[in-house]
Amino acid sequence: MGDSQVCGDGGKFREAQGPSGERRGRAAAAVFDALGAEYERAFAGSAAHRRSLERLLADLPPGSRVLDVGSGTGRPTAQTLAEAGHRVLGVDVSPVMTSLAARQVPEAEFRCADIRDLPLPEGGFDAICVYFALLQMERDEQSGLVERLVRSLRPGGLLAVATVPVDAEGVEAVFMGQPVRVSSFGAEEFSALVARAGVSVEWEHSALFTPDHPAGAPEPHLFLHGRRG
Repeated sequence: MGDSQVCGDGGKFREAQGPSGERRGRAAAAVFDALGAEYERAFAGSAAHRRSLERLLADLPPGSRVLDVGSGTGRPTAQTLAEAGHRVLGVDVSPVMTSLAARQVPEAEFRCADIRDLPLPEGGFDAICVYFALLQMERDEQSGLVERLVRSLRPGGLLAVATVPVDAEGVEAVFMGQPVRVSSFGAEEFSALVARAGVSVEWEHSALFTPDHPAGAPEPHLFLHGRRG
């Protein structure tokens, strides 16, 4: 695939339609524009993320079509998959992140857009990755998006998803020095959300990770892998 980059006017983290949601979306995009490559460096040491990618690679047929939601700088997810010969489409709200990804992983395609606004073909992907891209959406938006993503998987297609499994809704927080608004589910509730969307969970891994950043603090990570039934 080419290194095309298409920037839309949406924001992946826009929490609702209307002026207030759009303002929050722009603010969230600004957070990741500000972090840029700093985010990649802070999370480069995540052994759990690497382990998740290794498992995904082991399960994917050659030349699979993969959607990477919240693709960031393209590393490690899109790069790992593209170098293994898979066809990768990365989607992210941040123009800075998307530009970095297009330069760093020219074998993949990247689009700067709101994944909730992006048309997705029914059954069009062999696998979908969603690594920590849900956290700045409201809970009902997370549930709705996971359901829509599962519908865009082919039957038997793979979902790899990661989150910070805490019981939080609309909490104001600071992430790597940047103000953010986050929502999430506890581990059991999040696993149930994925199952209700039509995914049979086959693998689950929990880890505690501290980003390599002066403002980094230990955070729990939950990785789930499963197949569309």
